[in-house]
Amino acid sequence: MSRKPPEIPSTSLADIAFMLLIFFLVTTTMDVDSGLERRLPQWVNPEDIDETPPIKERNIFVVLVDRSNRLMVEGELCRVEDLKEKAKEFLTNPYDVPNLPEKEIKEIPYFGPYEVLTGSAVISLRNDVGTTYGRYIEVQNELVAAINELREELALQKFNKPFSKLDKDRQDAIKEIIPQKISEAEPKRVGGK
Repeated sequence: MSRKPPEIPSTSLADIAFMLLIFFLVTTTMDVDSGLERRLPQWVNPEDIDETPPIKERNIFVVLVDRSNRLMVEGELCRVEDLKEKAKEFLTNPYDVPNLPEKEIKEIPYFGPYEVLTGSAVISLRNDVGTTYGRYIEVQNELVAAINELREELALQKFNKPFSKLDKDRQDAIKEIIPQKISEAEPKRVGGK
């Protein structure tokens, strides 16, 4: 009489596979691309726009990136490494230079009357349709880094704390002094080959 070989019970294999699947789903980390943090302006019906006076040239910090990834700041070629310092100078106008943004005295919580840039001061970024994404992000990072560094310096100077450790009201006061106003124009051909 021949004996039949014993079978391996397979009823629990599905349970084990399911448990392994759950384990790997729970323990696997997912990379999440957060993108650029930007607050878009509220949409306005073109018919509702009244004639607003043009912004003075001195209140616009013009940054251009051409299709060859060359950077121009205020009409002059610039290295990306120098962009942050130029943006910080524009955003503070420490010596009241006449070709840098105008200032006004404004009542700021925790600071009192404080000299800030006028509401029309803005960084204008325009890139060519041929600009590489890497260069675009590099320029964006430098501009945002300039704003973040200025906020950090002011927080340490006024409150002896890093900006990230301040409560929301104090952070809002600093954001009112150093706003993040980066205007991105639609890409077009801005130069290069």
